[in-house]
Amino acid sequence: MNIHYPHTIQNTHGETLTFLAVEKGPLGDKVLVESQVTPGSGPPMHTHLRQEEELTVVSGKMAYQILGQEPQYAFPGERVLFKRGVAHKFWNAGDEMLICKGWVAPANSIVYYLSAIYAAQNKSGKQQPEAFDGAYLMTRYATEYEMPELPFLVKKAIIPLTYFIGRLLGKYKHFTDAPAPLP
Repeated sequence: MNIHYPHTIQNTHGETLTFLAVEKGPLGDKVLVESQVTPGSGPPMHTHLRQEEELTVVSGKMAYQILGQEPQYAFPGERVLFKRGVAHKFWNAGDEMLICKGWVAPANSIVYYLSAIYAAQNKSGKQQPEAFDGAYLMTRYATEYEMPELPFLVKKAIIPLTYFIGRLLGKYKHFTDAPAPLP
């Protein structure tokens, strides 16, 4: 996938994410991001199994939560670091647009993955991605990303079955440029 920066993606439930640039570094590439989130919106609980994510609030009020902990809040100028392997979510807890800047490192497949997730959300018109695309992405990138609040039955039976049916029906041709997952 050939990405030109800045690269902006938007979903139908209030999130706009701009990948500003990629910085090369000794520990891998770091993708610089800017996030704009409408009041009440934000990504669901998720885990970056191979990456850290840091966000600095530019304007607005960000609520964030680590799985199993109480929500916390960050205000303009405050920084929040989500460590690799730690389930987390954040959302706009204010009445104005939440704007954050930050980075994800190492970059790995994050630009492709989130671009594909946002496209699948737009296809479904909901926060949940379109079923076949979601099953493909969650299966292909299972070593990099996790949705910890999905029920066990969904993760272990419904997603694999949906992925299998999608393969049989030829639903994944638009993913031919998908980067290889990390081992």
